[in-house]
Amino acid sequence: MKPIHRSFITAVIIVSFVLTATFAAGQAQAPRAETPVLLASCGQSPGPVMFKVILQKLGLKYELNSLATPADLKAKAQAGTPYKSLVIVMGASLKGMGAAGISIDDELKRSAELIDEARKEGIKIIGAHIEGMKRRSQGAAAGDTTDEQTIDAVAPNSDLLIINKEGDSDGRFTTISKARNIPMIVVEKNLDLVTELGKLFGKS
Repeated sequence: MKPIHRSFITAVIIVSFVLTATFAAGQAQAPRAETPVLLASCGQSPGPVMFKVILQKLGLKYELNSLATPADLKAKAQAGTPYKSLVIVMGASLKGMGAAGISIDDELKRSAELIDEARKEGIKIIGAHIEGMKRRSQGAAAGDTTDEQTIDAVAPNSDLLIINKEGDSDGRFTTISKARNIPMIVVEKNLDLVTELGKLFGKS
């Protein structure tokens, strides 16, 4: 009986070790981000303003610049107060781009340059799409693919995705997340962003 008893204890110890290690690994992989945050847009939709409300509610240090460029990142770094996170809210608005006097091609080029500079500076890149299917091409005018183009430009090049579940009803973001091994936070409704961003930035 003693050998069996020793084997049983050994097995329990091994299982406990594996479970502890697995739990620790899971904890280590939980997404984390730091402030200050630069909140930008790809597509000039109202999404960044919606996202701003959540950052304000959490008391997080941020700056909103929907038309941010690499120069903005460089200036902040040279001032000794570099951005630690870049949130680019995907979502195209023809009205918004028209008001800014820019085209979708301008937006895609600027966003690509912004992402490249953020990567060089070690800034965490967070791609967010929080306006659901009404902002996706399914809700756009016939032939308007601008929203999908903003997704193609930002989502695959992000370190983390924050997505409204309804906007992923076709699995668009899930496919990108799995293909690129990009962590993704999914919220049922945008009010849930308070909880999720609180965890992400260590405010809860």
